[in-house]
Amino acid sequence: MNLFKNLSRSVEGKIAIITGAGSGMGEATAKVFAAEGIKVVATDINLEEVERVSSEIKSSGGSCMPMLLDVTDKQSIEQCVKSSIDEYSSLDIVINNAGISSVTTVDDENYENYWDDTLNVVLTGQIKLIRAALPYLLKSDNGRIVNISSTEGFGASPFHSPYTAAKHGVIGLTRSLALELGPQGITVNCICPGPINTNMTSAIDDKDKNIYAKRRVGLKRYGEPEEVAHATLNLCLPSSSYINGVYLPVDGGLSIRRA
Repeated sequence: MNLFKNLSRSVEGKIAIITGAGSGMGEATAKVFAAEGIKVVATDINLEEVERVSSEIKSSGGSCMPMLLDVTDKQSIEQCVKSSIDEYSSLDIVINNAGISSVTTVDDENYENYWDDTLNVVLTGQIKLIRAALPYLLKSDNGRIVNISSTEGFGASPFHSPYTAAKHGVIGLTRSLALELGPQGITVNCICPGPINTNMTSAIDDKDKNIYAKRRVGLKRYGEPEEVAHATLNLCLPSSSYINGVYLPVDGGLSIRRA
């Protein structure tokens, strides 16, 4: 029997920028990546939290550089990429995880502010970082971009229209860039988490979470950030070189349920 040994599952020594790494799925992704030997640039708008994450990674033997990053600010993004290159000399992976969400009605007097803020963080911030990182990703032999969308990216909920529109946009951005950048050796994929235990869902009462999960989720529970992080890691492996332009639900079966 011939065993295929040409494609590696090792990401040791790769360099990754992760946004929104101060909590939730971003924090879990930073820790999972570092445990696999990736040199992580952990960024967040909350410097104190991302410094905590970095300290925990380093105490476990991983490599992590914490950095303040506002994904709505082009200068902040450019400085982040420059500092990453100054520290590590190269860049292989970009994880666009930063996000915000708000509940609003379309006739709310502050709706346009919610709309602008959400799209600037969730969608426009992603392409700004991709554009800044692109010259360095093109030099990598393992260029990977993973954008974090949501099951809201191919479905919808009332009173979340800015978030839903932004997450739909993330999927569209991912698919278009996959075709544009794929021939240049960069894969572009998307993770679509369902109900996950993060800061965004922490305000929901546990009883209500359980009711929702038992009614809607195939696995009858909320997911954990680490479960999303491992799915993200899988798309960054050298052996995932033929996966391009996908949007992968990590939702415990929520999106396939019809009854």
